This record gives sequence, C-alpha cells and structure tokens, in this order.
Amino acid sequence: MTATAPTPDARAAAVLQSDLPARLDRLPWSAWHWRVVLALGVAWVLDGLEVTLVGSLGGVLERGDTLALSASQIGLAGSLYVGGAVLGALLFGRMADRWGRKRLFMATLALYAVATLATAFSPGFAFFAACRFVTGLGIGGEYAAINSAIDELVPARVRGRVNLAINGSFWLGAALGAGLSLVLLDPAVLGPVWGWRAGFALGALLAVAIVLVRRHVPESPRWLLMHGRADEAGRIVAAIEAEVERECGALPPVAQRLALQARAMPSLREIAHVLLARYRRRSAVALALMLSQAFFYNAIFFTYALVLTRFHGVPDARVALYIFPFALGNVLGPLLLGPLFDHVGRRRMIALTYVGAGIGLALTGWAFMAGLLDARSQALAWSAVFFLASAAASSAYLTVSEVFPLEMRAQAIALFYAVGTGAGGFAAPWLFGALIETGSRGAVTVGYAVGAVLVIAAGLLALRFGVDAERRALEEIAPPLGTH
Repeated sequence: MTATAPTPDARAAAVLQSDLPARLDRLPWSAWHWRVVLALGVAWVLDGLEVTLVGSLGGVLERGDTLALSASQIGLAGSLYVGGAVLGALLFGRMADRWGRKRLFMATLALYAVATLATAFSPGFAFFAACRFVTGLGIGGEYAAINSAIDELVPARVRGRVNLAINGSFWLGAALGAGLSLVLLDPAVLGPVWGWRAGFALGALLAVAIVLVRRHVPESPRWLLMHGRADEAGRIVAAIEAEVERECGALPPVAQRLALQARAMPSLREIAHVLLARYRRRSAVALALMLSQAFFYNAIFFTYALVLTRFHGVPDARVALYIFPFALGNVLGPLLLGPLFDHVGRRRMIALTYVGAGIGLALTGWAFMAGLLDARSQALAWSAVFFLASAAASSAYLTVSEVFPLEMRAQAIALFYAVGTGAGGFAAPWLFGALIETGSRGAVTVGYAVGAVLVIAAGLLALRFGVDAERRALEEIAPPLGTH
C-alpha cells in the first residue's frame, strides 16, 4: 500500500505516508495529460471569447434594431462581467479547497454555459447586464479551480510551460471572438440583428461540449490525500499509471514518500497568517505581479479599439481585423518562452519578460506620441510588446498557483486574481478612457509610462524575492500545512 486511509472519525488527526505526489510527478508526458490540459485549459479560451466578442459587438448593440444600448451601458456591462469574475473567484475558490477541484470546475463551466446561452435571448439592458454578471461568476470560479487542478496533475518538470501555454490560450479565444463577430455580423450570413445572439449561443455550445469532456478528468489525488481519502487517491493514480504504461512502457520506481496529516480546511485566520506572516515575501511578489500585469493588459486591450479609431482613423467595422496580429503575439509568447521557465528558471524569466514588456511599452508610447506609428505599425508594435507581456502575465498566475500550500491553493489563486483583476480591471480602462477622451497623444503616453513602470518594478521585485520553483514538487515548494 502506498498510503493508509484513516477512518472517518480519525481523519482530522491521521498521519499519512504516501508516494502518490512523487508518482504523479515522475509520469512521462502522455495522451492522458493532453486530454486533461485540453479539457481544463478551455477556460481561458472561453474568457477570451467572451471579452472579445462583447468588445467587437459593442457598436452593434447600440443599434435600435438590437438592444439599443448606450455607450455607458455597454461599459457598465463590461464592469459587471469583471465584478462577477472577482466575486466568482473568491466564492468558488474557497469552495474548491473545501469540496474538491472536480466538483467546482464542472459547476463553474455549467454556470458559464447557462449564463452565456441566456445572454443570447436578452430583451434589454437589465437582462443583458445580469447575464454578463453571472457569466463572470462562472469564469472567475474557473480560474481558481482549474489552475489548482492543472498544477496538481501535471508533472513538476513541465509545470511551467504547461501553465503558461494554458493561460496564454485566452488569446485563442480572443481570435475566435473576433472571427465570429466578422462572420456572424456579415449581412450575407446572419447580419447585426441576429448575428450577435448567435455569437453568444455558439459560446454556450462550446462550453457544453467541454462539460462532456471534463467528466473524464479525475479529482486531484493530492486534494484527496489532504482530505483523508487516501484509498480513492491511490485508485486514481493507479488508473492513470496503467494508461500511461500502455502508451509509454514500464514506469521507474519511486522512493520518495511524503508524511502529512489529513486535516480540516484552514480557517480564514490561518490563511491570513500564511499569506501575511509565513509567506509574506511570496505574497508581496504575487500581489505585485498580478496587479501590474492586470493594469498593463486592461489599459491596452480595453482601449485598443479607441486608440485605433480616434487616433488612427480605423473604421469601427475593421477594428476586429487588428485583433488577429495582437492575439498572435499573445499566443506565441507563452508557447515559445514557456520551456525557458522550466530550464532557465522562474525568477530570471519572470524578470526578463516583465522588464522587457515594460521597456517595449515605453518605447511604443514614445513612438506613438511622436506620431511615428500608423494603425498597422501600432498593431505590430503592440504584438511584439505582448509577445513578452503575455508570457509575463501567465507567469503571474503560475507563481500564485505553486508557491502556497495545497490546503489553500485555490483560495490563494482566487484572492490574488480578485485583487489584481479588480484593481486593474476597473482602474486601467477608466483611466485610459479618460486620457483618450482628452485627444492628447501626450496624455495617453503618460498612461503607457505608468503601466511600463509598474511591470518593470514587479519584474525586479520577482528577481530579488521570487521562488526558484522550476522542476520542484509542489510539496517541496510549499509544504502542506499538515506536513510532518
């Protein structure tokens, strides 16, 4: 036996000797891992689809033959989506640590699917706004449950590149949303009146398909161990090993064993002590990374269309075309740079991508202020900047998900996501919207400079105080609270 299961009455004090985490980490990459990554990683694709679809449809929703929304109502709906995501992360993050990863990543995806489908039937602003809020609840909950599950199922030696690639898939959704808007709004296809409704309905259809795939993803054996369900965890790992062996051959033996105590879920007071006392440096780094990348991204992306239309004269109907090169840079960054986070190291690569993205944005802002860029060169410059920035932002989520103990992993992800998204998601679009309203290139450039300084400072902080988490087991990086 690799682990001993306690009786229900003794779970709170039971000490387990288990090799299950080491057995998961020594697995070669296989078709099983690909299925898990594809089934869980779609959360970011859906988020990118939602954000871009609404941005591309904004002008259409102002028409009298659709919902006749005002610009302020469209902006409020966007804020409600962000607010829902923040609340969903906090609510479902704690539930994911209490009730398990699988229950939550199934429930949050189902909630997203229902809310998105309901959006397609919106008769007016109130119903549309409510649906956007509930959709955000589902997406926010996805972030906490999915990041926890992926890190706990993926082998340590490739955890960095896998996590970065999955977080970067947001931009596959962004490209999909832009493409859908161009096709569905074409009068030769569906046109504006029905096209926007079809876009949301198709998003719900994609989510339903993923629900069916996710049914076969197991609960995290690490989470099961921490909740005294060692026999169930052992059966899951044995089944995974049997499938991987059929594909890759015999697996090497494992000698490492972890001694830990199955215990009740930590209280909010205990979590606060871990974040503010035991791991206060890690918390400071995580907060800096999440806040700066959220401000950086939301400042550019949520005002992307405004800069193109107001300063470069791009017609509203052609804005979506400029999203494709932007999305391409964002997808390629994590894919190509991700392996370096496992080989060169977390701290060096986080610093390189954050500082590089900040310098790139500062130079782009200077060129913009000097009038050296047109719409095409502006889009290409941003694509290059966000090749680095996308890897940087993804590494922020990676950092938060691997440097805190298992018992509170989902809650830590939720907390830092909520603070970063809440601050950056609300402050940056409002600030840059106001700067763009001035019509001054210099004013907008000041905003770019603020974003650049924030990410450069965060990168340097990570270089000095970050954790060398590459190729290390999660239990080694942050021992469980019940470890002996």
